Amino acid sequence: MTRKTKRALNYISYISIGFILINTIWYVAAMWLDMKALPSPVDVYSAYPKALDNDLVAHSVASLQRILVSIGISLFIALGLGLLMGYSRRANRLLGPMVYFSYPIPKLALLPIIMVLFDIGETSKIIIVILIVVFQMIITVRDAVRNISQENYHVLTSFGATGMQKMRFITLPAILPDILSSLRVALGIATSALFFIETFGTDKGLGYYITDSLNKVDYIQMYFGILILSMIGFVLFLIIDLIDNLTCSWKDS
Repeated sequence: MTRKTKRALNYISYISIGFILINTIWYVAAMWLDMKALPSPVDVYSAYPKALDNDLVAHSVASLQRILVSIGISLFIALGLGLLMGYSRRANRLLGPMVYFSYPIPKLALLPIIMVLFDIGETSKIIIVILIVVFQMIITVRDAVRNISQENYHVLTSFGATGMQKMRFITLPAILPDILSSLRVALGIATSALFFIETFGTDKGLGYYITDSLNKVDYIQMYFGILILSMIGFVLFLIIDLIDNLTCSWKDS
């Protein structure tokens, strides 16, 4: 058995153990409390036919699209500004205070303003998620660039490498682990924020589905919506881990 195969099997076993453990705790809590507001996982999992009839697939696709678009735009902005601030001290002195000042502002409090400026459609929801996650990503990229030893660049400089070649062969590979870690954090934050954002001005999305089920006192469908939203985040986490294993295997050495 190769080392990669062994690592993959260990990874799958950890995921399986975690899944079994969470569902066991959930089942025991449901049996112990014996409340309608906390159905057992067996009841929730068996309710998928009704969820499909309630157009859960469309709600899931809407939420997934919002997450991917928001994270994609945030990553694009973070790479541009983060690299600029990491390379240029002047740019960092100019943009740093703006980022630090904007970062602590509670972005969800800006939701009414964003909706007034950009209406209550998709644009406003995506902008809010971007504002929530982009600043920590910018800081992560900037700090990762600044932590690269200059000696690494001197080697390529002695061979006459251009600025783009230095970025391609040194900067981007060096900061990739930090970018992926930042994406994991941003993904969790975006998924959490999406639940709140989708309760306003939309009839599509898992946030709307969960809230609508709660209003109908349909706790099983509410938990099913929570489960699907969690699974979306989980799958995206796995994809990031896969990218990490494929592109950053040099970390293990």
